[in-house]
Formats: sequence, C-alpha cells, structure tokens
Amino acid sequence: MMQDTKIAVLIDGDNIPSKYITEMMEEITKYGTPTIKRIYGDWTKPYLNKWKNVLLENAITPIQQYGYTTGKNATDSAMIIDAMDILYSEKVNGFCLVSSDSDFTKLATRLREAAMVVYGMGEKKTPNPFIVACDKFIYLEILASDDEDDLDDKGKKGIKAKKANLYNITPKVIKLLQNSVDDAADDDGWAFLGDVGSLIIKKQPNFDSRNFGFAKLTPLFKSLPQFKMEQRDQTNGRFKLIYVKNK
Repeated sequence: MMQDTKIAVLIDGDNIPSKYITEMMEEITKYGTPTIKRIYGDWTKPYLNKWKNVLLENAITPIQQYGYTTGKNATDSAMIIDAMDILYSEKVNGFCLVSSDSDFTKLATRLREAAMVVYGMGEKKTPNPFIVACDKFIYLEILASDDEDDLDDKGKKGIKAKKANLYNITPKVIKLLQNSVDDAADDDGWAFLGDVGSLIIKKQPNFDSRNFGFAKLTPLFKSLPQFKMEQRDQTNGRFKLIYVKNK
C-alpha cells in the first residue's frame, strides 16, 4: 500500500484493552500516516481508566459517548457516524478500525466501496465477517510483547520479548500458500514473493506470517519443505528479489 496514505484511526474503547496501544500505533505507521486518531467510549465508566493514562502520550482524542441504553450500541453508532463524516470530508484515503466487534462489518464494506483502504485490528475472537470486510486484518495478540526476565549468555539478567503464535501451520494453510504461488507464477512455475504475499492477503485478509511465529513471509516459506526459493539480482543491483516455487 502507499506509504503516503493518510489514515483515520478509530478505536472502540469499550472493546479493546489499552495494553496494546504502543505496538498498535507502531503497526499502523507501516501502512501510512495516522492523521486522525480517536477513541470512543463512556469516559465516566471506571473500566476505561487505563485508557486515560495512554491517550495523551499517543495524541489520541477521546470521544465521549454516554450509554443511553443497556449495551454498547451507542459507542458503535458514534464511531460509525464519525467515520462517515470523515469519509465525506475527503481528508484521508484510508481507515484503521480497531475493534473485535462484528458490528463494524457494514462500515468496513461501505468504506471500501468508497475506494478507501481499510485496515482492521482486533483480538483473535473477532468474528470472520468483520475480518473479511477489511483489506487487511491484524490480530493484536501478535503485536503485544510479553516481557519476562531471562538470563543472557553472561549470566546477567536481561529482557526477553515473546510474541504469541496464534496458529499452527495446517494443511489448509499449506494449500493456501501453494495455490497462491501457482496463481502468481510465470510459465516456469516461479513467482515473485511480493506478489504472492499480496495475493494471499486478498484471499485471506487476516493472514500474517507473525500468526505462525515468523517475523516475515520469507522465513515462513523457507521453513516449509513444500517450496523452493531463489534469490535474484535486480538490474540496479541494490536489492535481491526473492522468488518461490512449488516443489
């Protein structure tokens, strides 16, 4: 996606824990510039107190929405109305909807119909309809680091960051990878890995190599015996291109 994409970040404060905020905002900058950052909730409620501590340092604007009725529909409605106002303002060309709630499925679909790129973020419990309504969906569990004390080679205490592996590499995952390589391959069966990655995301928006414990797509493919890999020089010689082929 374009690095100059201006992104409106809208967070469902009733639905997302504040512990993800640092990694979440860092992740969003990979896809563009977050020019609008808002979080929605009833800030009179004590369960949102943890969010209050991190809003200022991340320049996120809290939007007050009282729960006039039982449930959280009031917060959802405020976020949806704001999203449409932002859409018609033409100030952004992308959205990041942060929620694990399927109520935003229709919003994501509507924004994409208006030629907006839509990123979704939520926990693993997020219903599939919302996931597939986004261009790309990132699970928050793979972003949050679990710091724990560990000993380094010299016996000194250090910090070891661990990331959650949400899934195992199943035959279904292998089939998705193989089919995507075939779909992107040239007549000799070789496919540029960048094209393969883009195609996989189109087929399955929540696919992410980090879900399986790999930081990038290249080491994920290298770990699988079903594929051959090859590095090729670019014409300018600055970078090597990675190609992959089904065995």
